[in-house]
Amino acid sequence: MVLRAKDIMDPNPLTVDEGTDALDAARRMVAARKGYAVVTRGGPTTIAGIVTEWDFLEKVVAAGRDPASVRLGEIASPHVEGVEPDTPTDVVATTMAERGIRRLVVRSGDTVAGVITSRHLVRTFRQYVDKISSEIAGYNASTSPLG
Repeated sequence: MVLRAKDIMDPNPLTVDEGTDALDAARRMVAARKGYAVVTRGGPTTIAGIVTEWDFLEKVVAAGRDPASVRLGEIASPHVEGVEPDTPTDVVATTMAERGIRRLVVRSGDTVAGVITSRHLVRTFRQYVDKISSEIAGYNASTSPLG
């Protein structure tokens, strides 16, 4: 069984318009329990960037800026890595590792279909490894001369 991006992504990503102030966006991120927001422009389908908790720390808090006066468009990273929903998870993991990113947008055409975080990958692969380990242990027990 080959897992795909659509199998492990969060299908309910947080999207916020680029004109939203950082304070409101941070409150939305907390309410949604997400460490990121996909920043959109002119509607939910045009991706303008991505903002993470690190962007808030570095570009707002540490810079001494008032979060109510900073717009997401000012602090979002404009380059957003993305994959299609049918991308195999080994490609997803390789892409994230090679590019040093912890969040990957899953795009279906111009629409944000979901987001994969490094936590999704760890959780998915841990379950996969646990399943394989159980199968190996079962195989070894059934073929052992002692058992």
